[in-house]
Amino acid sequence: MNPYVLTTLLSSLGLGTALTFASSHWLLAWMGLEVNTLAIIPLMAQQHHPRAVEATTKYFLVQATAAAMVLFAATTNAWLVGEWTINDLSHPLASTMTFTALALKIGLAPMHFWLPEVLQGLDLLTGLILSTWQKLAPLALMVQITPNINPVMLTLLGLMSALIGGWGGLNQTQIRKILAYSSIAHMGWMIIILQYAPHLTLLALGMYILMTSTAFLSLKLVSATKIVTLTTLWSKAPILASTTALALLSLGGLPPLTGFMPKWLILQEMAKQDLPLTATVMALAALLSLYFYLRLCYAMALTISPNMTTATTPWRTQTAQSTTALAVFTTLALGLLPIAPAILALLI
Repeated sequence: MNPYVLTTLLSSLGLGTALTFASSHWLLAWMGLEVNTLAIIPLMAQQHHPRAVEATTKYFLVQATAAAMVLFAATTNAWLVGEWTINDLSHPLASTMTFTALALKIGLAPMHFWLPEVLQGLDLLTGLILSTWQKLAPLALMVQITPNINPVMLTLLGLMSALIGGWGGLNQTQIRKILAYSSIAHMGWMIIILQYAPHLTLLALGMYILMTSTAFLSLKLVSATKIVTLTTLWSKAPILASTTALALLSLGGLPPLTGFMPKWLILQEMAKQDLPLTATVMALAALLSLYFYLRLCYAMALTISPNMTTATTPWRTQTAQSTTALAVFTTLALGLLPIAPAILALLI
């Protein structure tokens, strides 16, 4: 892609998110969401592959539907209450409709069906943008309207997302689909704690972005899209295989890695709120997710691919890709747990 066009599109992505962050009026927030969607469409379709075009079309239709629902809900609220400001979404019909539309935008269960299919059709870098940056604007709006949302609805959406995100990834062989279900499960953790401690939602989002970026960049470095491809990684790049396996375990939430921090704090907060049953179900849902991360780790670190070729192939392939971002993200995705109190103090 032409670098000038790429710069324009990435700037528009940033502008759309910033517009939504800065807005207090529903029309401006909707405009930010639309700019965001329109900026990523060319990035998704740039490969001109039938699967990429199909994924782009699906994504556009889903996002357009969600944006139309947001605008309709905001208009309904203005008609019934006479307010366009985001914080004054006081009518239950409008607030429920808006939250459902935003849930569709980020792929919360049961509005998650588009996410694995769309992510499967994209290359890994565009998939990374879709899994991380595109979640920011809808989540910012969700945080603002949460006081007006039915708590039972939030809890149900969170539980369903964590469970479906865990179950859906169990039978997958495509890594991008596994990461899509991982995204759904993590969104469930963020939504379930939103009504009690919004700062923990922000913490979970930050940690999720760090760990997902590490996973996508590691896979991009070795061009891996299937579990079978990972079996050759240990013989080619043992250090990368080790750090990628640890990053995936961090996504699963194992101590003493960074991913344990948001899960531990969320479960602790739910126990404080006298919700032991919900906390137990969420912890068990995390075990489902952990299983498919362990599958990936097993393929990477404990499986040696059968090698029947007689050709002289290089033992370790050299890459021209920059690894600076990967090194930074890997360090953060593995080692932030000891400074959890300091991070928490900054957020509160």
